[in-house]
Amino acid sequence: MKPYLLLLFWCLSVSSFAQTAPDSTYRSDFTMEDVSFKSVGVTLAGTIFKPKVTYAALVLVHGSGQEKRMAGVASLLARNGIAVLTYDKRGVGKSGGVYAGPEVGTNNIDSLNLNLLGLDASAAVNALLAHLPAKHGPLGLMGFSQAGWIIPLAAKNNRNVNFMVLFSGPIVTTLEQLRFQFYTEGNSNFWETHTEAEAREHTRNDPDRYQFVDTDPCDALIALSVRGLWLFGGKDLQIPVVLSIENLNALRAQGKAYEYKLFPELGHNTAFSKSQEPFNTAIRWIKTIIWVDLIEK
Repeated sequence: MKPYLLLLFWCLSVSSFAQTAPDSTYRSDFTMEDVSFKSVGVTLAGTIFKPKVTYAALVLVHGSGQEKRMAGVASLLARNGIAVLTYDKRGVGKSGGVYAGPEVGTNNIDSLNLNLLGLDASAAVNALLAHLPAKHGPLGLMGFSQAGWIIPLAAKNNRNVNFMVLFSGPIVTTLEQLRFQFYTEGNSNFWETHTEAEAREHTRNDPDRYQFVDTDPCDALIALSVRGLWLFGGKDLQIPVVLSIENLNALRAQGKAYEYKLFPELGHNTAFSKSQEPFNTAIRWIKTIIWVDLIEK
């Protein structure tokens, strides 16, 4: 396996995101239905979690790695009145197609793969929409890590998307992210021995070790007119958070309805910290835009 491909996998995949088992404690609060849908020549398999009363709906988008449907996350959302479609990634589990990733010796942040995964997420939105009641509230995308590049692409391709929630999603180019991860090397003491200025200089100017077509999420984000929430950890070693926030603020200055919250003591795994506060923040934010959506209508 090529060294940089191994590093890509370590960098943008967090195992706790997978949670393949639903929360059986609250199964009476929602129903589950296995579904399949077509996307770019293959059939993808997933499960829809339907609350008794649906206030909003979303599709879960994976980080990197060979990830199956995220039933644990979907259960938590369904308990809060949010319908969810979670599916096995292309080439993983019961989904067809070819998986691209370091385990099989390929680059999973190549622009072709990111765009393909964006089309899969867009197809999942349409599949979920077909199973929702006429009045289902806002429909969105929630994702983790590498989904910071995938979700904007999916939202740009699908006008049914009303909002985005991203945990530790990079708002820098794929090559900038690589420069940053090579610099930190996953060192837990990195921020004790390096300054933000040093990290920024390296991320902006270090020569690229590998060449592939770059992806800049801002290209899609500037074209969107949907709401978005990003949740960052201040001690992230895998994406340059301060630079991502600066890029997000530049988009906000152009009138984009993008928000963020920084958790200074957290790292890359913001979605499921011990406090659960980032996840709870996301739930509260979704509930807030439900009321905004009702007022605007």
